[in-house]
Amino acid sequence: MSTEFESRLAELEARVAELERRDAPEQLDAAPSTGGMVAYQGDVHLHGTVRWDIGYSPDAIVELPVPSASEVLAALGHPVRLQIVRTLLRGPANAADLLAAVGLGSSGQIYHHLKTLSSANIVEQQGRGDYRIAAKKVVPLLVSMLAAADIAGDLGT
Repeated sequence: MSTEFESRLAELEARVAELERRDAPEQLDAAPSTGGMVAYQGDVHLHGTVRWDIGYSPDAIVELPVPSASEVLAALGHPVRLQIVRTLLRGPANAADLLAAVGLGSSGQIYHHLKTLSSANIVEQQGRGDYRIAAKKVVPLLVSMLAAADIAGDLGT
């Protein structure tokens, strides 16, 4: 698949997701909102162009499903897996390239980490042995990494 095609597909997916979010019916049984909005957006040119814009009320965020969020956070919480994600954010790679990038000793270790990242819907296998980050996951992953650095006090502000 061409980079231009992937870029255009990612843009269309982001637009559809935004339209679906805007057109979603409001929940009638939801608790009254305490107000406010948490949002993030991005216009990223790492491997193709990805544009993303999303916002939720704080009340809706704290009511999101815990199991899936904790699976994603746990997958990103391991230093080797985070390094794999950082590598794949620069573009697709095969297991041998990832093994070299993160400095692991065996391919079994890299496949173990890739399985965890795949189970959490962070990494997807593209063809035989090639891995990538889906375009629609690029901005959320970058925001997660930025938020983690902010919480850790690594941003210097």
